Amino acid sequence: MHSLRSRSTMNSLLLLLNVLLTIVCCAPPRRCEPGDELLGRCQVPQEERLQCTEVVLGYCNDLPYSKTRFPNLLGHRTRQDSEMGAEYLLLSVAHSLLQGECMPDIRLLGCSVLAPQCQDSRIRKPCRSTCEAVRQGCAHAFENIEMAWPYFLDCDRFFAGEEEGCFDPLETLRAQQEVALTSISPEEPATIIQFIYHSNAQMFNVLKRTAAKCSHISRTYSIGRSVEGKDLLVIEFSDNPGQHDLLEPEVKYVANMHGNEVLGRQLLIYLAQYLCSEYLLGNERIQTLINNTRIHLLPSMNPDGYELAAAEGPIYNGWITGRGNAQGIDLNRNFPDLTSIVYSQRRNKRHRTDHIPIPDSYWFGKVAPETYAMMKWVRSIPFVQSASLHGGDLVVSYPYDFSRHPHEEKMFSPTPDEQVFKQMARTYADAHATMADNNTERCGASFVNKGGIINGALWYSFAGGMSDFNYLHTNCFEITVELGCDKFPAEEELYTEWKRNKESLLSFMESVHRGVKGIVKDENGNGIKGARISVKGIRHDIRTAENGDYWRLLNPGIHILMASAPGYTRVMKKVNLPTRMQKAGRVDFVLKKVPQEPDMEDLSFLPGDTYDRFDPYNQFERYTLTELGEDEEEREEKPWWWNYFTQSGISAPTWLLRNV
Repeated sequence: MHSLRSRSTMNSLLLLLNVLLTIVCCAPPRRCEPGDELLGRCQVPQEERLQCTEVVLGYCNDLPYSKTRFPNLLGHRTRQDSEMGAEYLLLSVAHSLLQGECMPDIRLLGCSVLAPQCQDSRIRKPCRSTCEAVRQGCAHAFENIEMAWPYFLDCDRFFAGEEEGCFDPLETLRAQQEVALTSISPEEPATIIQFIYHSNAQMFNVLKRTAAKCSHISRTYSIGRSVEGKDLLVIEFSDNPGQHDLLEPEVKYVANMHGNEVLGRQLLIYLAQYLCSEYLLGNERIQTLINNTRIHLLPSMNPDGYELAAAEGPIYNGWITGRGNAQGIDLNRNFPDLTSIVYSQRRNKRHRTDHIPIPDSYWFGKVAPETYAMMKWVRSIPFVQSASLHGGDLVVSYPYDFSRHPHEEKMFSPTPDEQVFKQMARTYADAHATMADNNTERCGASFVNKGGIINGALWYSFAGGMSDFNYLHTNCFEITVELGCDKFPAEEELYTEWKRNKESLLSFMESVHRGVKGIVKDENGNGIKGARISVKGIRHDIRTAENGDYWRLLNPGIHILMASAPGYTRVMKKVNLPTRMQKAGRVDFVLKKVPQEPDMEDLSFLPGDTYDRFDPYNQFERYTLTELGEDEEEREEKPWWWNYFTQSGISAPTWLLRNV
């Protein structure tokens, strides 16, 4: 009885075991998560394995093979998964972000990961050596736009060695390039510029890429931000970028102050590329210019206004929107009105027209962040000469821009340096293809009898202009160049305008090397900062820079110069500048220490400490503060290209952010 019961129990257990085995063997297998199969975590039944399929990703349709397979190397199980990912979006916009650099290399390399080659239903990885070569040559392109190297181009993680049977996704491209090179006849090297309009993102990219290409003579830096947070990006050229060299003059170009006046913006982008390329090609003129001059180019002072104007484009000729900044402020009416102060003081026997302090009352008005940034910039660098590029007519105007009689809209209002300014204006106008000719049917014909130049207030009067501010607050002499009647010319006209203006742009920069320059020292050979250089008969002084060097723009002739500084003797010298002088004359001064006594002439205008009061009430401190999040913690500022991804609705690719 006991034996029968035991046998019955055993049979029941065996039956239960058979049922369980049947369930386990016949149950549907667990589905693989993305990437599990490649990592060996699960096996897909043969009937579920995907076979080689056609490459149908639009931006990858020129791969040197036609078959791929999913899941791909990133674990995307379908073509739709790949197309919806940030990786594919990056490849689709990489040409714009990198301004064509390393294209199509980067795109093909990324496509070899998103759509790897498939042979006999198996995926082949791209070659690690190809990835490493591209990264070595192209990493700087990502650095220039402050973007991290994409994770899916990790050469160790997604690529393989030759011994593992990898394939070269760039093999066909390299072969095509070699054929193209052999078909090119040897000619003289030349600078290649793409004469197109550039968005703000493209402009930043071109400037940074140009600076990287010529890193030994160039760099980019920001002087501040616009209302909407865009960098006011400057590209600098010098044989010692980032440093002021003793006796080397500083010159600047500023464009796009009015956002709808766009030609100057494009000319400075082209000029930056031209200076870099021609220097590398051995152009002696450009090498001499850069080796002896520190050049600063600010292509867009109003990037927010440009975006508004560009949305309408040439069809409206740029007259409709975008002139002001994002606050609607006309930046060329937003500087301190120092010209009125000069006029109110002109009956004072000892009145001056230089280094006039900014009135405290100015800071309680509506000051644009772009204006604020510009004022800080011109105070921080000892600029000698400058031009602001505008549009709407064809003429060069020069200070004063504000009439000496407020009720006279068109009244000749010269500065003490009238002759110097006229020569500066003629330098640009005479080198221009049409600005100074006698054609009365052209744009700018109303200025034909004046040779294409005019005193600003005689043309039309306005207060708060940038050129008057430069002259009255700093050492810098600035003119305004109106580049043409078409504020937003058609793209096909850009090359013609470059040819018309190229010589003027170069000649104007070269013209800074005239007049006199020198160093003011004490008896021990130390430079004296802030010493005054006066010219007899010209009631406008300039001051020495940090190490005692100075530059005084003067026309040919006999001049009497005097150097002075509080606590030192005055020294006077007579100089003769010949008509055919090709460079500035060198005039140094040595001042002796003397007991300092009150001097009415030194105090006649406004004391130095008043001049140094800039933003005394910290009204604009917010322009330099980092944005705070709702939790009052510092919110990391995202780069300009971040909107390319956040506006697409995909998951934010934080892997593209550096230092994350």
